[in-house]
Amino acid sequence: MKKFILTALLLASLLRVDMLFAWGGKGHDVVAYIAEQHLTSRARKAVSEILDGKSMVYYASWMDNIQNSPDWEGGYDKTKTWHYINVDAGKTLETMEREPKGDVLTATEASIAALRSGNLSDSLKADHLKMLIHMIGDMHCPMHAGRKTDLGGNQFDVKWFGQATNLHSVWDSKFIESYRTWSHTEWQVQLDRVSRKEQKAIMAGTPLDWTLETVDISKAIYAGTVEGANLSYQYLYDFGPLCEEQLLKGGLRLAAVLNEIFK
Repeated sequence: MKKFILTALLLASLLRVDMLFAWGGKGHDVVAYIAEQHLTSRARKAVSEILDGKSMVYYASWMDNIQNSPDWEGGYDKTKTWHYINVDAGKTLETMEREPKGDVLTATEASIAALRSGNLSDSLKADHLKMLIHMIGDMHCPMHAGRKTDLGGNQFDVKWFGQATNLHSVWDSKFIESYRTWSHTEWQVQLDRVSRKEQKAIMAGTPLDWTLETVDISKAIYAGTVEGANLSYQYLYDFGPLCEEQLLKGGLRLAAVLNEIFK
């Protein structure tokens, strides 16, 4: 009986963590790897030193994996709300009540400011960099700017190729895994082909601008998705280019932020 209870608790905790994932591991790896290809030599050196020689891809999902650990200053569990931002139907980012514990926008801005300050210990510098790598990926995942009323699509039930799931899970991992069978390096090779002019345009703006963009994209996805529908090939066809665009934008913008911090 005790073993059954422990197993049930473990499964419940895993389900709760999954609700907070964005893009799944593959998507975060793609964003991080695209960003690595666009770092300046100075930023690349700084990032490598802070991460003790490991790649950005190595730590792309680190923030998901540590969110239940209390071992950070203030506790990593305090970062659980830093993966998303909610905007309900009929609301805007300005009129929506914000999460008092912080959201992906406030946390991203805070980590950027902390890294710019130059006043961090080596361990905190590494933590903020790892979180930034992850949060800018989250910032570009549509359902991480979804409605609070359905927990970012977690309570928006759909089927994915006949299997019961929800809209959040579709956009976190199911879509990207069904759309292409590429590795994260293959995703980078196929997506990272825009001109210098296009790169510059994508990299422009601020985390606030990018969040507002994702809020609008989230609203379009809600409008284009019928609750309870069986989503499959047509959905992949309709929204595939958007998925590709968001992954590329996340990677290029992450590089832009790091290049500016470590200039």
